[in-house]
Amino acid sequence: MQYMQMFYENEAEIAAQRDQAERAGPYWDAWNAYVNALYKSGVVLKGDPLMPPAAATTVRLEGGNRLVQDGPVAATKEQLGGYVVIEVPDLDAALSWAALSPSASHGATEVRPVQHLPTQR
Repeated sequence: MQYMQMFYENEAEIAAQRDQAERAGPYWDAWNAYVNALYKSGVVLKGDPLMPPAAATTVRLEGGNRLVQDGPVAATKEQLGGYVVIEVPDLDAALSWAALSPSASHGATEVRPVQHLPTQR
């Protein structure tokens, strides 16, 4: 079964960790250890870090007109920082991996099954 893990972290906390040398090392070390463990286990299908929310652009259609908004869909304190799609036997295995992510201890890690669309013939 395939699951997407989405990593949410508090934007202010991330900035503080990246901007303070004594905190940046442990922050990135934790993420590198987690990502390396995922890849070494062979469960990763795809994954990428994302640019900060300020780089986002949101598109909506209203009355057939395209509306473009700078920034993410919602202004929140937590931001989506990246994702990984893993293939594991079941939800329990996906949740076990999610609990190991650094964002689980100071933000959140959302786990969602990947829905496969039927192939057209």
